[in-house]
Amino acid sequence: MNESDFDQIAEDTMVAIEEAIEDCGVDIDYDNAGGILTLEFADGSQIIVNKQAPLTQIWVAARSGGYHFDYDAAEECWRLQGSGEELFSCLGRYCSEQAGEAVVLG
Repeated sequence: MNESDFDQIAEDTMVAIEEAIEDCGVDIDYDNAGGILTLEFADGSQIIVNKQAPLTQIWVAARSGGYHFDYDAAEECWRLQGSGEELFSCLGRYCSEQAGEAVVLG
């Protein structure tokens, strides 16, 4: 994947995450600045989602750890290195842990 393709796919993913947060019905604030999406929860904890262009990955930093996602072009989604879990499924779980209630994204 070239840099231009990565930038477009990653940016579309960031927008989709924002929309999913808006639609989930849980009080999660977010801010997107400079390619870094910060999700903030009522208890003050955060999840950081950012694009790593040199590695063509999306990284997620949550209370439970740091996670790296690679793009699966065949499935048109981001997959967690190692387990192959889909980004939105994982992010929903991380958000649920930090929000203290079920969060379903996407």
